[in-house]
Amino acid sequence: MSWSKYGEFLAFAVVLVLVPGPDFAVVTKNTLVGGQRRGRWTALGVGNSNLVQGTAAAFGLSALIVKLQPLFEAIKWAGVVYLVYLGGQAILSAVRGQYAPLDGDEAATSKEGLAGWRQGFISNITNPKVLVFYLAVLPQFLTPGGGLGWLLVLAWSHAALSLAYLLALITGLHSARHLLTRRKVRRSLDATTGAVLLGFSAKLATEHV
Repeated sequence: MSWSKYGEFLAFAVVLVLVPGPDFAVVTKNTLVGGQRRGRWTALGVGNSNLVQGTAAAFGLSALIVKLQPLFEAIKWAGVVYLVYLGGQAILSAVRGQYAPLDGDEAATSKEGLAGWRQGFISNITNPKVLVFYLAVLPQFLTPGGGLGWLLVLAWSHAALSLAYLLALITGLHSARHLLTRRKVRRSLDATTGAVLLGFSAKLATEHV
């Protein structure tokens, strides 16, 4: 595999990473709710899931999952239900409109960090589009003779780019957090985030991937 081909993949991956999806919505929600630390843990959960799925694809496990249609459908519907759960939480929060005063990030406990990591990991691991991306797209950038090593490089590069983007997003959100968490703004953001998550769940439920 040539470095020029690798550069083409990086350019493609950057465009893909910048397209907002469930990971974007979950990270945004957790950063506004729990601050920078919880947002970072959520982003780390997404990154860890990308590493797991990318590595699995490189070793051919994703192909097996896709072929086992009942298992693939179970993963898909688990993702649908989880996005509905997160979206419902956000909308309920908007309806209640009751928010605790902002605390510093140091107030975030290890338990809250773990909860953020879990939400990021689950939202990504149950998205079948990620499996399909790693399985179907990565090989398109391999040149003859490229093998497992290059597949892993491509998969891990995408995971690193995704994590870097989410961390940059968290930094931007955190810097504007005092503005974004004003009651009226926060209720609007919660309602919007909830609607987006429910929209993603409906799209996932009706799509054939």
